[in-house]
Amino acid sequence: MNSKIVGAFAAVALLAACAHKQDTGAATGAGGAGGANAGPVPGSQEDLVANVGDRVFFGFDKSSLSQEARATLDHQSDWLGRYGQVSVQVAGNTDDRGTEEYNLALGQRRANSARDYLVARGVGAPRINTISYGKDRPTAVGDDEQAWAQNRNAITSVR
Repeated sequence: MNSKIVGAFAAVALLAACAHKQDTGAATGAGGAGGANAGPVPGSQEDLVANVGDRVFFGFDKSSLSQEARATLDHQSDWLGRYGQVSVQVAGNTDDRGTEEYNLALGQRRANSARDYLVARGVGAPRINTISYGKDRPTAVGDDEQAWAQNRNAITSVR
């Protein structure tokens, strides 16, 4: 019984020493490519979000693109040009006002608007899938203009 306890303590001490070595290596930059500062993998969803932006916003009851939305989609089309193997889904969303049918149709118009802009900028249409979630997938919770504005969007996701 004592040998089991001593063995368990030895194993814990060995693991603690190994963990300390790994932490020291990462802190000095000797941890290699897998270190904490490696950043997102190029062409990944995380890369899209961090370096380009994954969503555009719309006005109330609108599916037309604002200048700000066009600027974000310009960055997305450039990013998609760099990563030709990446396909995306554009999901149209709405705030929670209005009927289910109306919001699904509005969400689809928003997704189509973003897709059409990306295609016009040279992204191949087969690389882009669209879907509408209407009001079923809010990104902000609340019943005020600030929450509603955040929910009126089209979100681009890497597939």
